[in-house]
Amino acid sequence: MGRIIEICANSAQSCVEAEAGGARRVELCAAIPEGGTTPSYGEIRAAQALTSQIDINVIIRPRGGDFLYTPAEVQAMLYDIEMAKQLNIHGVVFGCLTKDGDMDIALMQRLIEAAKPLSVTCHRAFDVCREPFVALEQLIALGCDRILTSGQQPDAVSGIPMLRKLVQRAAGRIIIMPGCGVREHNIARIEAETGAMEFHTSARSTVYSAMKYRKERVPMSSTAVTSEFETVQTDRRRVALYI
Repeated sequence: MGRIIEICANSAQSCVEAEAGGARRVELCAAIPEGGTTPSYGEIRAAQALTSQIDINVIIRPRGGDFLYTPAEVQAMLYDIEMAKQLNIHGVVFGCLTKDGDMDIALMQRLIEAAKPLSVTCHRAFDVCREPFVALEQLIALGCDRILTSGQQPDAVSGIPMLRKLVQRAAGRIIIMPGCGVREHNIARIEAETGAMEFHTSARSTVYSAMKYRKERVPMSSTAVTSEFETVQTDRRRVALYI
């Protein structure tokens, strides 16, 4: 079986591009600059309506920042999982830690039970946990399907040594999916040196606004660092280079 590509999709249109490029699956997210948060009901519905073959996983993450959640945030996650099930999506993506940096087993179990029978991926909360090999065994025991990870490094290339060990330790019991910094020029190396078969990437290109009238000095965010007249979107031509 050849490599499986999962695209980190920031919109319904990115899902369309991912499917056209030959990706097997998308992780649909909002707020990519924050590491991804739960997309809206409308975005999920639109992604489903505009695609026909690609599997859609939805991130369940109520905010950016760390992975220690309040009771109110947990309730929001449970409601979002319920929504995902009602929409018959393929899977959900989440990860929760304790204040000491361990995998929050009780909460993960609660969310996984709520998600059944959907596929479950543990996201990069894994990359900031204290004991990755302990967490690996815990996630296997919980019935998690895969772990999205950069090998606890800033990017997957830097994490190759850890990724290799995780793939070996997993021994087919759970999928180890390298992500973060996976690009056209390095995916073959990551694949060869880790033994991984699934890969997570964005394959995005810049899309420029068709707006003619532009009031440049009135930003919509006090923290904006890019032009509000350009966005990024998954590009089918780039996706095809990973297949």
